[in-house]
Amino acid sequence: MHAHNHDNAGHQAPSGDRQIKIALAIVVMIMVAEVIGGILSNSLALLSDAGHMLVDALALGLALFAIIMARRPATETRTYGYHRVEIMAALANGVTLTLLAIYIAYEAYQRFAAPPEVQASLMLLIASIGLVANVAAMLVLRRAGSSSLNIRAALWHVIGDTVSSVGVIAAAGIMAVTGWYVADPIIAVLIAVLILLGSIGLVKKSVDILLETVPGHVEMDKVVKTIKNVPGVKHVHDVHIWTITSNLHALSAHLIIEDQRVSTSGEIVDMVNRELSRHFNITHTTLQLECGNCETCPSGLICDIGHHRKQT
Repeated sequence: MHAHNHDNAGHQAPSGDRQIKIALAIVVMIMVAEVIGGILSNSLALLSDAGHMLVDALALGLALFAIIMARRPATETRTYGYHRVEIMAALANGVTLTLLAIYIAYEAYQRFAAPPEVQASLMLLIASIGLVANVAAMLVLRRAGSSSLNIRAALWHVIGDTVSSVGVIAAAGIMAVTGWYVADPIIAVLIAVLILLGSIGLVKKSVDILLETVPGHVEMDKVVKTIKNVPGVKHVHDVHIWTITSNLHALSAHLIIEDQRVSTSGEIVDMVNRELSRHFNITHTTLQLECGNCETCPSGLICDIGHHRKQT
């Protein structure tokens, strides 16, 4: 018997598109201002922050695209729908961030030997405006929720850029007071490290999902033990657990059950599904039931029983 549970009531398509649109508009406006300000002031730190803002805009655009695609219904050829678009967008986002961090570090290295003069006052003004805008965008994105990996990625970008804006302001203050222009590439390197730390985590999380790795919050031994504790289950084997998209986890397994009547096998499946959902947030399951001496099937397989819980 194959029993399926497609109860996705706990998983909703990522929402918050209105907040993302507002945050995207804020980020693009400040990015343009920082590019102009960085060129006029000759500040690598400010241009680095503008580059980070560019990636923020890309992240927000990808998040918005993923939200729209995730709402499309499943088809006969794409049975899971378009939820994985979110993960692919997050992966592209993380790779882009990594490349940007490397480029910023390279540009900063070239400036250490002969740091150029920087117009600190203009740099300070633009960075201060950018800080206010980043805080506004961060607050807007927080209202969009954190259940989506892609929205969390976009929020991480904006938080990182908020911190880097503080660094740019500090560098501008140091240069305005002391004329020590090495502060500019130093802050640029710190921004690059900040970007790199965020991108590594994002890429790892995305790759784990695409490789169908067991979710980080799930311990396989505990899952098996939980299933075995269900009355009527004797043994569990061929267990596979993976993530389809943010907050949507799936499991397939073979359960060897005691010799049960056809009418009670569905109760076992229901109880297993309830335990998996309650303890591990696993809401999509495929369970094959087997028994050694089944009343209804001489081969030992409960082959004429079906239990299907419709999507709610």
